[in-house]
Amino acid sequence: DAIPSTDQIRITTSLKSQRGSVWTKNKSIFQHWEIEVTFRVTGRGRIGADGLAIWFTEEQGLEGPVFGAADKWNGVGIFFDSFDNDGKKNNPGVVVVGNNGRLLYDHQNDGSTQALASCQRDFRNKPYPVRAKITYYQKLLTVLINNGFTPDKEDYEFCAKVEDMVLPPQGFFGISAATGGLADDHDVLSFLTFQLTEPGKEVPTPDAEIPQKDKEKYQEEFEHFQQELDKKKEEFQKEHPDVQGQPGKLFEQFFNSDDLFETVSDRELRQIFEGQNRIHLEIKQLNRQLNMILDEQRRYVSAVTDEFARRAGAPDQQGQISQQEIDRVVKTQEEVLRQVNDMRSSMADTLRLVSGAQHPGSAAGVYETTQHFNDIKEHLHVVKRDIEHLVQRNMPSNEKSKCPDLPPFPSCLSTMHFFIFVAVQTVLFVGYIMYR
Repeated sequence: DAIPSTDQIRITTSLKSQRGSVWTKNKSIFQHWEIEVTFRVTGRGRIGADGLAIWFTEEQGLEGPVFGAADKWNGVGIFFDSFDNDGKKNNPGVVVVGNNGRLLYDHQNDGSTQALASCQRDFRNKPYPVRAKITYYQKLLTVLINNGFTPDKEDYEFCAKVEDMVLPPQGFFGISAATGGLADDHDVLSFLTFQLTEPGKEVPTPDAEIPQKDKEKYQEEFEHFQQELDKKKEEFQKEHPDVQGQPGKLFEQFFNSDDLFETVSDRELRQIFEGQNRIHLEIKQLNRQLNMILDEQRRYVSAVTDEFARRAGAPDQQGQISQQEIDRVVKTQEEVLRQVNDMRSSMADTLRLVSGAQHPGSAAGVYETTQHFNDIKEHLHVVKRDIEHLVQRNMPSNEKSKCPDLPPFPSCLSTMHFFIFVAVQTVLFVGYIMYR
């Protein structure tokens, strides 16, 4: 069911029960290699199916039940699985599965019983194409993923690594996809293959790797393409006799004019994701400030505890601090630390929701985080009052002691305004996704 075009190959369309694949015609003779695959998986539903697979196998793949390709392959498959068959809520994900030509793929468990390595990555409906870089060098297979949130082509993240991986010395590269009851469009934009050589080793020339018969065939195809291009240029000049100057350049501009303009939907989507990226950065900054507050609070608790221990052990101490009061202060401090840790967890959940921008549940996180701020403020007042009371009771009457001031809180955006802005942005984005 694959459909080729000038700029991409749609391996499967968003229809039920589709299968498609693309394979190299000749075997790769590289001992060590690296491939870079650019693809896009899009669909209207919140859940997609079934997924996409990148292959390196000893024999060229045929149609089959494993993401559109045949089972029992000899080599390795990197599966971008978008449907949760086992119900463990760990999809979409990336799974690396090896096979010696005798094993059947465990579809019901999403290959978890056969996975050599895996990672959880959401690769559906991203603003930019998703990129995968797969490297096989000295029996080490490494998978890096560009999640498609930025236009930076080199913004890769580590996904999986398999050591002591033995693959066939020669094999075919391929990419396949399939749909089931649910469906996505699986588009491949590029598939680049590179040979890796050890330092100091002489690289064979490209001419030595291509047989003479194939070179003549490629040259003939190129000449045919060149003739077709010249014919189109002549037709364009006949249809537009008033055009002067450089016909070739004008011809290219005429046929590539679509790249000069941005559609309304593309512009809206770009603006929404730019706003989400700004929210993402603001939340990361707030998380760093919360870490600073937590460190200051821990140092403060340590200093108060040391002071109590010193006063309790002094021989000339006029009054004795009861163990019950000390325990009460320590418990209060532990409660403060617990509240701060809960707030950090809530902020992490909010950060994950904004990064995914797929779930409309951020309003509850906003309310919970606001409650954490109020609880922390209340507990800080209680701690200050208890410490001042204990110190005044145990100091001589002619001395006036004052509890050290808390470290200043870092200045930041108003909490209420910030989270109202996050909630409004999230609701608008979810509404736009539902509208699309």
